[in-house]
Amino acid sequence: MISSSEYGSHSWGLLVTVDHQHEEVQKEFLLRVTGDLHIGGVMLKLVEQIKISQDWSDYALWWEQKKCWLLKTHWTLDKCGVQADAKLFFTTQHKMLRLRLPNMKTVRLKVSFSSVVFKAVSDICKILNIRRSEELSLLKQSEDALKKKKKKDKNSKEPVTEDILNLCNSPVSSGLSGSPGLYSKTMTPIYDPISGTPASSTVTWFSDSPLTEQNCSILAFSHPNCSPETLAEMYQPRTLADKAKLNAGWLDSSRSLMEQGILEDDQLLLRFKYYTFFDLNPKYDAVRINQIYEQARWAILLEEIDCTEEEMLIFAALQAYQVNKLSLSSEAQDFTCESEVDEVEAALSNLEVTLEGGNTSNALEDITDIPKLADNLRLVRPRKLSLKAIKPYWFVFKDTSVSYFKNKESAQGEPIEKLNLKGCEVVPDVNVAAKKFGIKLLIPVADGMNEVYLRCENENQYARWMAACVLASKGKTMADSSYHPEVHKILSFLKMKNWAMSPQAVSDPESIDMKPECFVSLRYTKKYKSKQLAARILEAHQNVCQMPLVEAKLRFIQAWQSLPEFGLSYYIVRFKGSKKDDMLGVSYNRLIRIDIATGDPITTWRFSNMKQWNVNWEIRQVAIEFDQNVSIAFTCLSADCKIIHEYIGGYIFLSTRSKDQNETLDEDLFHKLTGGQE
Repeated sequence: MISSSEYGSHSWGLLVTVDHQHEEVQKEFLLRVTGDLHIGGVMLKLVEQIKISQDWSDYALWWEQKKCWLLKTHWTLDKCGVQADAKLFFTTQHKMLRLRLPNMKTVRLKVSFSSVVFKAVSDICKILNIRRSEELSLLKQSEDALKKKKKKDKNSKEPVTEDILNLCNSPVSSGLSGSPGLYSKTMTPIYDPISGTPASSTVTWFSDSPLTEQNCSILAFSHPNCSPETLAEMYQPRTLADKAKLNAGWLDSSRSLMEQGILEDDQLLLRFKYYTFFDLNPKYDAVRINQIYEQARWAILLEEIDCTEEEMLIFAALQAYQVNKLSLSSEAQDFTCESEVDEVEAALSNLEVTLEGGNTSNALEDITDIPKLADNLRLVRPRKLSLKAIKPYWFVFKDTSVSYFKNKESAQGEPIEKLNLKGCEVVPDVNVAAKKFGIKLLIPVADGMNEVYLRCENENQYARWMAACVLASKGKTMADSSYHPEVHKILSFLKMKNWAMSPQAVSDPESIDMKPECFVSLRYTKKYKSKQLAARILEAHQNVCQMPLVEAKLRFIQAWQSLPEFGLSYYIVRFKGSKKDDMLGVSYNRLIRIDIATGDPITTWRFSNMKQWNVNWEIRQVAIEFDQNVSIAFTCLSADCKIIHEYIGGYIFLSTRSKDQNETLDEDLFHKLTGGQE
């Protein structure tokens, strides 16, 4: 019964359910409140009424109907819009979550369900000792992958027990601030740059952390591959539309886990979302390098990214006989003697430059006189109703354009044609064994893309021209400081492909006993017998067998980055004014419109030419304006348009990073660029 004094006042009943573990104590409480009572006052009133002596500091109010947290404790109920019909839930902000890492290991840890996902991922990366958390995010598994998993579990005779690494005792998991997860230029190296093992000076650091040496080993080292049977049971995208489904489940970085329907002990995927791996350093990034390597490895094994047979064998050799053998070997730490350390560190520091990706060049470092290339190449123009026309010409590459002439003598006059490569797509067309060194150029024109092939005579010529084309597509010239590292990267990848058969290696029974089917995608296990695969992988192995452990992983990542499809996230969209669906590829520096039936690029738009982009949230349409009065608009059919909006903003945000920032991130700028105005 309500007393007459209460009846005459402006108070009303507010029902709050308390999430606690005491079975003998009731869970639902009816509080008498007024609209001018602040949220902190409600929680105080509630705790007094519960009469359980425990730490309530991690508890907060969750509004079930509105799917939002009431975290601003100084706000009144009126200001929050809470009325008598509201159902509030008093629960912990940090809850258990299962995360499947890129190496397919599952970790279980406490995560903030009330912080925005961007902040939650930052905290997770601190626990796992992964720097540059802004490159990662959380992904819900696609429905097709879940269906395949359920089917596998149903057909399995034995109950499936998943091996879970429990990190629930971490300081960050408990809601306390952990180690920063970043480093200063004077910080002691955490890992040996050669083997990736924790440095002796940091063993004590690991003992205070949930990431003990054993746990660090699980995260920082590659482990034996799964069997071909297990690989066959995993979900593999067959079409571009299937690949689009993989990218539909990214969580919104500007909202919390609870707001997006994630429940306690749910499983999510932790993945590198943005393919710009900034400032990779083997001394601090053993876990990060291994997880990038693992994400690349699984993308290749499950055919989420296409590669040639030659490239597949290189990837197989690097993982099978380099990473796996060394990871399992007790001599891994002693692989390199002292005299070699400086040389290998120098090689790794060179790799750092090539792996950073998306860096803006420093104009002061570039030479003022822009160099040019001039050489005899063959030009190939595909024709629909006849054979390809292959003709030799004298080519001159200057600035961001390629001109070609009938011969060297006529180079002083007008060229036959001048091709501007700014904004074009550059695709390698190489078969080292067949001595084929081609460059496929897709040059934007008014009605789509103009396809041109350049054929080079040898590896050195190809590396110079390919590097020039790649830079020109980004609007950079050969005067840019990244030109020579790009040439070096291309040559090192070609060298790995250029192997010679060693008769002793093929007869090595120990090597052939390693199940070569585990290191290539199913397409090749169907094409070749086991011994044939083993022999071919051993051929490729001749060029990678002397690499230290960390360098082998970095080489693998570098080779992955060299693939034409690297870094592309696909979405099915409908462009404004179009009557059919198209595929949109989102990369770190461009958007590509792709024919959904053939997979051919139609048009490319560079972020560097973008003036502005926005979203009409009512009709869920993304509109983008570029230079030269070019504008596009599209609706996303395979995912929420917010995901694409966040991708574009996220890549632009990552392009603003520099080593001079002392590792601090401008989180407000990230949300400004990615959050939208829903």
